[in-house]
Amino acid sequence: MRIALAADHAGYSLKVVIRLWLLAQGHVITDLGADSPDLADDYPDYSRALALEIINGRVDRGVLICGSGVGATMAANKVPGVRAGMCHDHYSAAQGVEHDDMNVLVLGARIIGVETARDLVATFLAACYSGEERHVRRLAKIRELEQHPPQPDPRG
Repeated sequence: MRIALAADHAGYSLKVVIRLWLLAQGHVITDLGADSPDLADDYPDYSRALALEIINGRVDRGVLICGSGVGATMAANKVPGVRAGMCHDHYSAAQGVEHDDMNVLVLGARIIGVETARDLVATFLAACYSGEERHVRRLAKIRELEQHPPQPDPRG
């Protein structure tokens, strides 16, 4: 599978471990950085780079890592076509793909350890979207929100 991998300084060490592990399994990895644990970097930059790989079809899925996972998830989900989910448990990593067609797994390097991260990535990559009618219907509503976001009421 073609996988984009990106992390900020807080996720750098975990990204290195996950990258080597995925390469050993034969996956094709696009490593978008960080290339060091430089405190001056910003997670939105890595979220954007990974999101572009997803929406341009250059990769099948993405794994994004920051300290908590929260900020990177918020930034990635600003890009229409990206369905990023922060998962720190096995069930969510599978169900996010099966029901929600999640294409980006976000991990919090300060929240989980290496073994849990490997389990979550393996689960995410092995899961398949169900295509059930209720899930298709819900994804259509997400696409509608992306194309026509709600606007604030000028009256407040």
